[in-house]
Amino acid sequence: MTTFSIVMIVIIVVLLAACIALYFFGKKAEKRQAEQQEQMEAAAQTVSMLVIDKKKMKLKEAGLPAIVLENTPKYLRRTKVSVVKAKIGPKIMTLMCDNKVFEVIPVKKEVKAVVSGIYITEVKGVRGPLEVPQKKQNWFQKAKSKITGNKTKDKDKKKK
Repeated sequence: MTTFSIVMIVIIVVLLAACIALYFFGKKAEKRQAEQQEQMEAAAQTVSMLVIDKKKMKLKEAGLPAIVLENTPKYLRRTKVSVVKAKIGPKIMTLMCDNKVFEVIPVKKEVKAVVSGIYITEVKGVRGPLEVPQKKQNWFQKAKSKITGNKTKDKDKKKK
C-alpha cells in the first residue's frame, strides 16, 4: 500500500467517526428540544397586552432579568434577539419572541398573546386578524414582475 492510500483510509475513518458522533449529538439535542417545547406549552398563558415597542437588540442591552443572562451560554450573549416591550395589565414588561412572531406583532396596538414565561410563542389580534407584512422582493423578483407586467406592487409602494 502506498502512503496516499493509507492517508485516504485514515481521512475516511475520521469523517465516518465525525458523522456518527454528529448523528448521536443531533438525536440528543432533538430530545432536549422536544422536552423544552413540552415545558413551554405547559406553562403557556394567554394574555392581553398593549405592544409599546419592538426591536432586535443584543441580549445584554435588552433589559431582561439578570437570571436570563446568567442562564444563557456565553457564546450567545452577544447575538441579537427579538425584544418586545409591552404593557400587560399595570406592568410594562420586556419580552422575547420568535422571529416569525416578531414580524407579525403590530406596534402601538392591543393583541392577545400566548406567553410562556418571558417568551411570546403566538400572537392573535384582539379586534380582527393581524396584518401580515409583505416580504421584500429581491432584484430578481422585481425584474420578473416588471417583465410579466405585475406593476401593482410597485405602484402601491410609490403611493406610500
